[in-house]
Amino acid sequence: MTTDPLRAAGAVVWRGAESGPEVAVIHRPRYDDWTFPKGKLEAGEHVIAAALREVREETGLTVVLGRPLPTVRYPLQGLLKRVDYWAARVTGDGGFVPGDEVDELRWVSLDRARELLSYAWDVDLLGTLTAAPLSTVPLVLVRHGSAGSRQTWQGEDARRPLDPEGQAQAAVLATVLAAYGPEILLSSPSLRCVQTLEPYSADITPEPLLSEETWDPTKTSALVGELTAPAVVCSHGKVLPSLLAALGGEEEHLPKGGFTVLHRLDGQVIGAERHDT
Repeated sequence: MTTDPLRAAGAVVWRGAESGPEVAVIHRPRYDDWTFPKGKLEAGEHVIAAALREVREETGLTVVLGRPLPTVRYPLQGLLKRVDYWAARVTGDGGFVPGDEVDELRWVSLDRARELLSYAWDVDLLGTLTAAPLSTVPLVLVRHGSAGSRQTWQGEDARRPLDPEGQAQAAVLATVLAAYGPEILLSSPSLRCVQTLEPYSADITPEPLLSEETWDPTKTSALVGELTAPAVVCSHGKVLPSLLAALGGEEEHLPKGGFTVLHRLDGQVIGAERHDT
């Protein structure tokens, strides 16, 4: 098998009460199977954007992603296929339209889903779905995109803009952030941080406590830790490692344009994921 797996993404979509949710399962006539919505990444597509697109195309549903579920890997025609999954809550329904790829959508209880699903790995995903709370609140921590060299920039460092690579990273990020339904966007006032979020939304609140010049480990972590709504926070490589650790995540150095999502409940981290752009 190749060491470079085929990539796909999908979600276990749920609705109703968390104590007894229903999940969406689809029937594919080509394989005569029942499974969860998923599909292959398009060229250059981020895995999170692919998950949103595949759910929408196969079910008509708009969702927000919750915590990540275990990645599924299996052989397919001599290759290794990797499918990344998330728990996903319905936020809109454009209406299911049967087609050649998916001809039926059913909302079923967890017990009925276990009976209906065609693959053991899908049944296993159901167990992980309910192993932790479903109704978590996402906090997306972003390091600004590539902005050239600090040493060669001749102006004020806070005015250093994104370079072409950073602009491309910001464009990718714009396809991803809707997955978490952010209601708050906070950014360091530095231009490169603001520009990293602008392709997604211009409704950005500058926050000096996120800047390299005026951040304070205690005050910054308190400010971000008190956020209770879905939020995106963009800051710097100097700030983010200690902020992540203070919030209960791993103290890690994100690459430029990279981000970590902490899925929280009552201030506690229930799940986490890290991505590049």
